[in-house]
Amino acid sequence: EALPPHLAAARVGRAAQGPLAGLTVYEGLHDPRVAELLLERLRNPGSWGPLRFERARPIPAALSGKLLDAEQSNSSLVYGDARGEAVHGDAYILKILRRVFPGPHPDLELPLALAAEGCDRVPAPVAWFEADDPTGSDDTLTLGVLQPYLRGSRDGWQLALAALGADREFTSEARALGRATAEVHLALAAALPTVTLGRAQTAQFADAMTARLDVAAQAVPALMPYVPGLRTAFDALAGLDEAARGRPAQRVHGDLHLGQALRTPDGRWSVIDFEGEPAIPLAERRRPQPPVRDVAGMLRSFDYAARSHEPWRADWATRCRAAFCEGYAQASGTDPRAEPELLRAYETDKAVYEVLYEARHRPDWLPVPMAAIRRLAGER
Repeated sequence: EALPPHLAAARVGRAAQGPLAGLTVYEGLHDPRVAELLLERLRNPGSWGPLRFERARPIPAALSGKLLDAEQSNSSLVYGDARGEAVHGDAYILKILRRVFPGPHPDLELPLALAAEGCDRVPAPVAWFEADDPTGSDDTLTLGVLQPYLRGSRDGWQLALAALGADREFTSEARALGRATAEVHLALAAALPTVTLGRAQTAQFADAMTARLDVAAQAVPALMPYVPGLRTAFDALAGLDEAARGRPAQRVHGDLHLGQALRTPDGRWSVIDFEGEPAIPLAERRRPQPPVRDVAGMLRSFDYAARSHEPWRADWATRCRAAFCEGYAQASGTDPRAEPELLRAYETDKAVYEVLYEARHRPDWLPVPMAAIRRLAGER
């Protein structure tokens, strides 16, 4: 049977064998009936075949769903009136996870913990659905999470590029974003266990960074001349004194950048997408880390924004980076710049990751992280 015209673009093909042999296969999330069914199941929690639906609070009925552009690791359905100019009615976003691992998923676990702690910087999960691990373990697989959709919001990347294009300062926004990030970190530390990094754990982090550098240098020869200078950042991390090694580690966002922050129409920043790097095993993503990991990710993001503008605005990036750290210090009482060895190590690790990613997926962007590599390696 042919698909209706509105589903033609969702066609995957025709099944050649198995119980569906001869039938047309299509991406179900494009089908309004599937979107409606998912929301109905979320509204009425319970089991449905191998799936279990859970709900934290009531969900309105009769909300239509629309599929947003798919990302690499998830797809999103928006329900309700999601127009920026709307002021009435409810709107929600359902993230369908396409890379699933057994165990608590950070994109559900962390927002639930933050909501329980009273942190309003993150949209609290409204409902979610899971399944048992097909391998037979006691763990569950998180398959989808429904959260409020922040209507009229714009992400930090869009706002930063708009500011650059209009030759406007972005320091006040960066400072406010630093405060928001610190508030999330403080709430995570209060809601979930923290650990103290000793000599062995610090050395493990440094060794892992060095190993990632070696892999990246083999894959991207342009990195090779800078390896000795970059290694000094990781050696310095391993050699931090006992006071620095005694700093706590905690659950963090894990993939924080300007695109993961939304500013609502009232000027307030929210943080989204807590799944971390999807390619990293779930157990590693859930491991406590120094909060500076998220700080380093955001500092790199300011650099990316500045270098996407012609001519490159190094001064703009420098001011935004400083303002973000100032805002973070205002809210947390700890200035990330007070431990330069720690910050440099994590920023270097992030830049090395960026080089490998850009070389594989966006070669035209490779000059952006390579410029940071030269700076972090000590080249003037």
